[in-house]
Amino acid sequence: MARLTGAQMTLESLQREGVDTIFGYPGGVVLPLYDTLPQYPGIRHVLVRHEQGAAHMADGYARASGRMGVCLGTSGPGATNLVTGICTSWMDSTPVFALTGNVTRSLLGKDGFQEADITGITHSITKHNYLVMRPEEIPLSIREAAHICQTGRPGPVLVDIPKDVFQEEAEFDWTEQINLRGYKPTTEGHAGMIRRAAELINQATRPIIIAGHGVIWGDAHTELLELAEKADIPVITTFLGIGAFPESHDLSYGWLGMHGMFYANMAADQADLVIAIGMRFDDRAMGRFKDFNPGVKIIHIDIDPAEIGKNFPAAVPIVGNAKNVLPRLSDLTKEAEHQDWRSWIDQVREEHPSLHIRESRRMLPQYVVRTLYDETNGDATIVTGVGQHQMWAGQHYFYKRPRQLVTSGGLGTMGFELPAAIGAQVALPDAETWAICGDGGFQMTLQEMAVLVDENLPVKIAIFNNGYLGMIRQWQHLFYDRNLVDAAMTQPDFCKLADAYGIRAIRVETKAEVAPAIQEARAHKGPILLDFQIDQEENVWPMVPAGAALSETIEAPAEELAR
Repeated sequence: MARLTGAQMTLESLQREGVDTIFGYPGGVVLPLYDTLPQYPGIRHVLVRHEQGAAHMADGYARASGRMGVCLGTSGPGATNLVTGICTSWMDSTPVFALTGNVTRSLLGKDGFQEADITGITHSITKHNYLVMRPEEIPLSIREAAHICQTGRPGPVLVDIPKDVFQEEAEFDWTEQINLRGYKPTTEGHAGMIRRAAELINQATRPIIIAGHGVIWGDAHTELLELAEKADIPVITTFLGIGAFPESHDLSYGWLGMHGMFYANMAADQADLVIAIGMRFDDRAMGRFKDFNPGVKIIHIDIDPAEIGKNFPAAVPIVGNAKNVLPRLSDLTKEAEHQDWRSWIDQVREEHPSLHIRESRRMLPQYVVRTLYDETNGDATIVTGVGQHQMWAGQHYFYKRPRQLVTSGGLGTMGFELPAAIGAQVALPDAETWAICGDGGFQMTLQEMAVLVDENLPVKIAIFNNGYLGMIRQWQHLFYDRNLVDAAMTQPDFCKLADAYGIRAIRVETKAEVAPAIQEARAHKGPILLDFQIDQEENVWPMVPAGAALSETIEAPAEELAR
């Protein structure tokens, strides 16, 4: 065994875990780690401009690649600046490894300069966290944390290391096999429950599959396709489940929820059997819980037993990884046709075409997204923030594969888009990556444009600029008697701002300029910003009002369609 400093042990351990990139920001207590970084050329350090950006970059890296993303912050404010990003990862079950430094051991608990109890602060938003008090504990702590982060239901972990632990030497002892008492995720699924589920599927006349984020993290999209095709079951997804099932497939009926497809909401509300796979029945997807499809039977497949029965009772609960459960379920499921049921959904879709884009001289945001889809042939990685632009990107770009849409779901974190796109581009350097941004959210993390220049990353930034916090304006317009309070925003000149960072920019002011601007952006080798001056008062439709049921989905009123 070699004798190493704690800083060397940290980087050696991360390297053995397959880590090739750390998104971080230096500070006093982590300088021993930065001093050691040149000894590990296989680990790339990306210097962020704010630690929240580091956490979002690690998250985007993880979502786009399926690999663990790593972020690094110093003690005190450096660590607390990571918290929003860690919570974003927690809500959406993404494997983010947060590494923080802390004050020396002798100052812990004594309110030393830049001290924060980051393990206490993040206790409720990590799968597990560690305060490492001896250098010889570093390898096992990192090994365990990485294992917890990436197994079972993925999620964030945090390892906090005092400065003097980084500096002290000890014997490096690496453990290949991890055996954690009390942490044994169930992955296979109960055979009896799988048989019961198959029986319900074989008896159903109006079955529907709701595929969630767990299908993507379980790498079960192929198995989902096989089950759906064999039993002829329509598939809808949650918003984070977009990409789990190819949206061009005949059995695909879009995604459900607050701004999901009208026909997807109606199908979920009228089904006699819901097969829920890797989804948690959250309020944004399901509307008012007590009025969702009374009498429906639910098969709930999820790797996390805490999710089953949390919001809806399951007729058949199956705890396991979808990739393992679905083939066994498919083997027991009979080939079937549900033509009458699918015809009914098709009729609803024909009568309520949620994705129709009306003719207008105005620059409609839906048109911008659809044009981007056409120009990229649907092959780009799309990263969004939160708000109206996020919903339009989900509705009007049609996704072919898992991990193609990277977005903040459960926490709804504005400002996610640019740093997450940076993380996605670093993870997949050959992918065409577009950050679709709201003009409000973009201003929360726009400083990370400097990273695009530093790292020469060809991320394409598309700002949907309507001069408003768009979703706030929509809600105040619809539900607060048009009382627009602090919804309008004075915006900077985004093109000048991009130029200040050395990034090319194009202001797009008319509908006719949309396609040429996208074409020019795609031809440009480096980062570029497109400032789309979209219609200021366009709303997102369909919509399930807050507190309403899926059956109460509303569509655009006639006066809006006439605009």
